[in-house]
Amino acid sequence: MSRIHRLPAALANQIAAGEVVERPASVVKELVENSLDAGARRIVVTTEYGGKRLVRVEDDGEGMVAEDARLALERHATSKIRTSDDLAAIETLGFRGEALPSIASVSHLMLRTRARGSASGTEIRVNGGLVESETEAGSPEGTRIDVEDLFYNLPARRKFLKSDAAEAAQVSRIVTQLALGAHQTGFSLVAAGRRVLECPPAATRLERLFQIYGDVSDLIEVHRETGGVSIAGYVAPLAETGPRRGPQNVFINGRLVRDKTITHAIIDAYSVASIKERSPEVHLFIEMPLDAVDVNVHPTKAEVRFREQSLVHEVVRRALTDALGRSGAPALTLSAPESFGGLGFGSAVPAALSGLAPGETMPIPGVLAGGSYPSRWRQEHPGPGSAAGTWHAGTAAGTVHQAPGTEGVFPPLVPLGQFRDTFIVAVDNDGIAIIDQHVAHERVLYERTLERLTTGRVESQRLLVPMIVEMASGTRDALLGRAADLDRLGFVVEDFGGSALRVSAAPALLGAEDAASTLKALGEDLEGLDRGSPAEAALKQMAATIACHAAVKANYPLTYEKMVHILAELAATSYSTICPHGRPVMLRLTRREVERNFERI
Repeated sequence: MSRIHRLPAALANQIAAGEVVERPASVVKELVENSLDAGARRIVVTTEYGGKRLVRVEDDGEGMVAEDARLALERHATSKIRTSDDLAAIETLGFRGEALPSIASVSHLMLRTRARGSASGTEIRVNGGLVESETEAGSPEGTRIDVEDLFYNLPARRKFLKSDAAEAAQVSRIVTQLALGAHQTGFSLVAAGRRVLECPPAATRLERLFQIYGDVSDLIEVHRETGGVSIAGYVAPLAETGPRRGPQNVFINGRLVRDKTITHAIIDAYSVASIKERSPEVHLFIEMPLDAVDVNVHPTKAEVRFREQSLVHEVVRRALTDALGRSGAPALTLSAPESFGGLGFGSAVPAALSGLAPGETMPIPGVLAGGSYPSRWRQEHPGPGSAAGTWHAGTAAGTVHQAPGTEGVFPPLVPLGQFRDTFIVAVDNDGIAIIDQHVAHERVLYERTLERLTTGRVESQRLLVPMIVEMASGTRDALLGRAADLDRLGFVVEDFGGSALRVSAAPALLGAEDAASTLKALGEDLEGLDRGSPAEAALKQMAATIACHAAVKANYPLTYEKMVHILAELAATSYSTICPHGRPVMLRLTRREVERNFERI
């Protein structure tokens, strides 16, 4: 007797529903994607009890004639593909023809639709996959679908749904994401009689982001096009101080997707500037040839497969890296205005500058002539001694002008002094900046150390008397396991027995007095690093630890020349808004904020 038999159509549909319909939010996603494919300019989603009692999706799309409405409720019936060749270049969001029959098999479903230009519409009611009625009905052009009592005939599945509030949150999240991906379409979400989301059609993606998230002025624009892959969007700045995890929305040719390749590229881009693990706010819109991506690899079409995975990874990583690098610190760009716009420093200008008469010149502090400065900061023909150039006093009181021929070398941030020997207070045309001197110097030293590690080794200093450093055995073992990397970093260590290490050389930028404490911190950091982490991660960790211990400390008084030096070095770094551990470098108070607080605008 045969043991294999055909499943009843209703049971087969319920099994298919298990793949497509996980929860009310899944229903919303499938129905809204169909609405977008139908050219809808307005979509209204209504839910009750988190979507368990009701999910309604209404649109003003092209609608359907009666025959198409009947076919849409049959499995694998679709208007979007006809041959197997079409699968290689899918340009619509829904294409399998599974969504409606699968949803109808586990709910009470009502489909009401009217094609554009038709005199009347069609209403079809389905219960548990069986068509109960089909009638002519009056309705606006477009389609409305009501899904009631989801999983009413599958109590085991219904039991696994979460609370009404939790399911409502999932619906809100998916509607928000779909609205972000289709900014030219208006979206409304009504939950339990309350309007949760209202987004009229937006002219730009940035406008839609503002509609959804409010103030997005701190986001950084991303744009890159390489090898047929185009990337646009907005991402969180490096120095973001908000929640550690932010929303991440990625769209491929308009389709909302989850992809490990892109997620890894995002992590890679942010790790260039910081060793702190982050899941930043990211909104990316990626366009590529249709045949370069396979969207038919997941039942809910949430995952994709790329023909050139490494290319996509590299384009995304570089797009974000470039954007984050450009964002750097707007206050530290090196394009100098001719004057400071009459900010009127008065007595706050450092004494070395405030005493200049109009037209008088003075030497730039000798620290600016140091070899560690980038070439764009050095005068092409420095004079004798420590002078590296000259300032010219402005003709207006309290303004500072550049000397002729030195355009572009005057740092826009002018330090005024220190606050509590910890923060540098500086001004420019755009407002006031408070810079954490330790964090700023740490950023500078981190990039300098990492650059030298990638090109060779850090300058080392042989100790006159080798040090014996005692530490925990795990810390000691972690250091000995990275002895070669430590050598590149400037440390020369060897086993001294027990839990001790013998240190005969240390990085020159540290000094012997800090070498022991830094080495212990390095060992603890390396011990905590995942053993499967690549060598690059270990080098970044080492560079961050060295920079932290070598940087100027808080509660340390600085000369004016040293403040100028730190700001100049910071201006030359690629990512000057955060330290390698993710702490912000500066606090900005813009000119507009100052004027607003004093009721001048």
